[in-house]
Amino acid sequence: MKVAIIHYWFLSRRGGEKVIESLLKMFPDADIYTLFYDKEEYGDYLQNQKVYTSILNKPFFKKHYQKVFPLYPLGVKSLKIKSSYDLIISSESGPAKGVLIPIGVPHICYVHSPMRYCWSHKDMYLNSVSKRVKPILSFFLERLRKWDETTIENVDLYLSNSKNVSKRIKKYYGKKAEVVYPPISNDLFLKEIVYSKDRDQYLSFGAITPYKKIDLLVDTFNKNGKKLIIIGDGSERKKLLSKSKQNIEFKKRLTWPEIEKEISKSKALLFPGEEDFGMIPLEVMAYGLPVIAYKKGGALETVIENRKQIEKSSGVFFNKQNVASLEESIAFFEENQEGFNVKWIKNHAKTFSEEHFLVNFKTKIETFLNRTIEN
Repeated sequence: MKVAIIHYWFLSRRGGEKVIESLLKMFPDADIYTLFYDKEEYGDYLQNQKVYTSILNKPFFKKHYQKVFPLYPLGVKSLKIKSSYDLIISSESGPAKGVLIPIGVPHICYVHSPMRYCWSHKDMYLNSVSKRVKPILSFFLERLRKWDETTIENVDLYLSNSKNVSKRIKKYYGKKAEVVYPPISNDLFLKEIVYSKDRDQYLSFGAITPYKKIDLLVDTFNKNGKKLIIIGDGSERKKLLSKSKQNIEFKKRLTWPEIEKEISKSKALLFPGEEDFGMIPLEVMAYGLPVIAYKKGGALETVIENRKQIEKSSGVFFNKQNVASLEESIAFFEENQEGFNVKWIKNHAKTFSEEHFLVNFKTKIETFLNRTIEN
């Protein structure tokens, strides 16, 4: 099959990009279409692909890609998809599904979330800016939302990365979406981490943006004085760094071996935001590390809490996004820390392996196209 894959951007290597890398194992000759591509930042993961970029793929726009969202429809319109493809797969939490699809070519959209800043998390983004900027931001977000609505019928089959996102697709797009959980790299399950005997820190890593709620971690650990390592970058980093006490350490970009070293010194991963799905908890569970997560969103599908049988838990939840609720769960975790079973947590994470993802995704495509796809 000749396949085109559309992904919103390749500027850093996060969950959505790892999904594309997995799909390329199924379709190694697929062409890539994207708004922005920074090969230097992203690395050589697309070196075997033809990559077609939009008219927005300029240094200024790439640097400020989150702020130029009013231009996304223009960028999408500039992506001219060839008519020779047998299948088009779009990867969506940006505007990818809005590309003009050649007549007669089937289009499957794998949704990480309908655009958060237009739909589910719009108020959170608006509350993160000044009162003077808020009306302007609201105007442009509403325009983007209306454009997004015009692209809903551009898709023949919706797939989602979780039950949580399927509900959003039904709510905002009025469409049914079947679930295919995203892939956790098989390589993670082949590695063994030797945990330090005196693990004395908690860990957080990922994008530092408003909806990730890293501010809650800073407020909590400013109060309790425990050691916290925050790995990542984003719009909130500078502000949170300035208000953090000495027990909180920020680290920007680490290689995966360096992250593994931090995992080996950690008691648990903290996951305070309401995520669409959230691959990071499963990535640390692949090493047997427990997770303390907000009891909402995708974490409900990945974190197993059994307070009566801790050895059959992969973590614990906190019910409210406030300091008191998070503190209660941290206290419970520390009282029961020795009861967590590393092997049980690893086996739970394996049910989300890349192997499972590829089998499930392939089955959905074959059922939809009613044909067999040869690897």
